Amino acid sequence: MSFPAIMVLLVAVTGIIWLIDSLFWASKRSKDQKEPILVEYARSFFPIILVVLVIRSFIAEPFRIPSGSMLPTLRIGDFILVNKFAYGVRLPVINTKIIDVGEPQRGDVFVFRYPKNPKVDYIKRVVGLPGDTVGYFNKTIYINGEEVAQSVQEKNIDLVGLVPMNYELRMEKLGEHQHQLFVDPNRNMLEGEVVIADGHYFAMGDNRDNSNDSRVWGPVPEENLVGKAFFVWMSWDRGIVWERIGNTIK
Repeated sequence: MSFPAIMVLLVAVTGIIWLIDSLFWASKRSKDQKEPILVEYARSFFPIILVVLVIRSFIAEPFRIPSGSMLPTLRIGDFILVNKFAYGVRLPVINTKIIDVGEPQRGDVFVFRYPKNPKVDYIKRVVGLPGDTVGYFNKTIYINGEEVAQSVQEKNIDLVGLVPMNYELRMEKLGEHQHQLFVDPNRNMLEGEVVIADGHYFAMGDNRDNSNDSRVWGPVPEENLVGKAFFVWMSWDRGIVWERIGNTIK
């Protein structure tokens, strides 16, 4: 059972116990008679669980970065916050959108449920929007026939434990977003061109040659969206990585 499902169940159980006690049992107890321990726990935990559920479902949810597919933007061990209402307010568990607030923009870093296994959350960057023709050739993105500009910032990157030494650090501009990415000049990644269907988004990792993304399994359906990543609140790599705490995600 997923965490949201557990939270909804706990809210329902504690709320029902508290309500039944208020309606049928509380008035029959004498002033010096203690309420049952089950009722006491339900009354105490119901508001706390409800607040946590509301915050995680509709405002912000924490996630931990498990892989290096978004290097150099995000590192393994980063703990991030995701804006849950950026792409619409959705009901927990069933993920049905009830309020349309906004849509992913090109260049957003977003969290979504992996189309091949919706129980798993992925994080990538939005590259293609509905209706776009997205191509990827020779380490370069083409959107509707136009090349997305890149510039090499550094060659033979030496980040021990993160990427091989032959990686290149590049700067890329997607829409209004300018961000860094890694490429491996000696590795060939899947190339090709695809037209993005309505209600779908083409996602790619910033670690371009080490990312399992839409080049492999196709665009992300709108109903799989979770939210927009915006903040690193903690980072851990055999200890706290202080310089990463408080970074905004661009």
